[in-house]
Amino acid sequence: MKVLVLYDYPPSPGGLATQGDMLYRGLLELGVEAHAVHFESSQEKEWYYRWFEPDVVVGVGYWGHTPDIVLHPQRYGTLAVPWLVADGYIANYQEVLNQLPLILVTSNWVKEMYVRDGIKPDNIEVLPVGIDTSAFIPYDKNDPKVLAVREALGISPDQVMVLTVGGDAASKGAQEVMQALSIIDTKAPDWKYICKVWPQPRTKIQNMLDLKMAESLGLEKNITYATNTVSRNFMPYLMAACDIYAAPSRLEGFGMPQVEAGACGKPVIGIKAMGMLDTLIDGKTAFLADIAQRIVVNEVTLGEESGFETNRKIAFTTPRTVDYRANVNDIAKYLLQLMEDKNLRIKMGNAGRQRAVEHFDYKVVTKKFLQILEDRLGIK
Repeated sequence: MKVLVLYDYPPSPGGLATQGDMLYRGLLELGVEAHAVHFESSQEKEWYYRWFEPDVVVGVGYWGHTPDIVLHPQRYGTLAVPWLVADGYIANYQEVLNQLPLILVTSNWVKEMYVRDGIKPDNIEVLPVGIDTSAFIPYDKNDPKVLAVREALGISPDQVMVLTVGGDAASKGAQEVMQALSIIDTKAPDWKYICKVWPQPRTKIQNMLDLKMAESLGLEKNITYATNTVSRNFMPYLMAACDIYAAPSRLEGFGMPQVEAGACGKPVIGIKAMGMLDTLIDGKTAFLADIAQRIVVNEVTLGEESGFETNRKIAFTTPRTVDYRANVNDIAKYLLQLMEDKNLRIKMGNAGRQRAVEHFDYKVVTKKFLQILEDRLGIK
């Protein structure tokens, strides 16, 4: 079998790039003949089509990437299999996607979104994202690299560190976590909340709004926004430095950081919705807060990034849920439980580690990918 993988290559630290890179790495390590190329690089993709002649072209992205990861390889007579996430609403390319023999999605919730918005369920298979469980491991709390992370963040050995990681923090539920921390602040052990976000114009604006909330709650001294650019090499040690990973995300098709935190032996706080229903086990590897609110819209405005003209308005006959909010009181309750009970943190972390290794290691995921290709398409 010859596989060409289209994603953000060479990989940036982002989720989609890591998703593609873990599959590419798994293919190579399992002895599959594979190459990787940037999903937008038309010339290089065509070069690979011509001389490599792949049996299948796997493109990582969301439905808006259909021109690059489906239509482009099809133009050159190659078999395209997209591996897709969802952003709350699939607005375009239903006809193209419905003609494909196979679509991979990252969770059952993502599959529900595609089916809800007009994609046939028969050609959709769930393939979770793979992570590197040999890099994301439970490090000793006194490991010099872990200690260095905590020291750099100004966290003392006796403080409980709560962590959220994302492109921005609000989309990962940080505002709900802040509100929860304000409820338990006087009861909880000494704590510090770290939000690791990526430096970009959009997140600068959101960071300002988040920090204003922290100030209004009287928590600004306990909350740090880390905005430096970092590589994937740093992330296991950042995860290992925390005591609790909190990300009751507002929109989450899989939840790679939650799984990576579990692989590092950290208990997770999530939300009882979306991809986290696949990746986390409530009460065992994580605490899942109930849904407090569904953000529902009656119309959306889209543009060229979605294959439409600028400012194309689409009205829904049935309103769409595009975002969630976790129950703040649930988050507060679970945070306090974990802060006060070190043994509970260890127990849940151990369970998270076991689940990550068994179900989400990149080699496990790659083997499942190859089995799906054989079962659904007859490609060996």
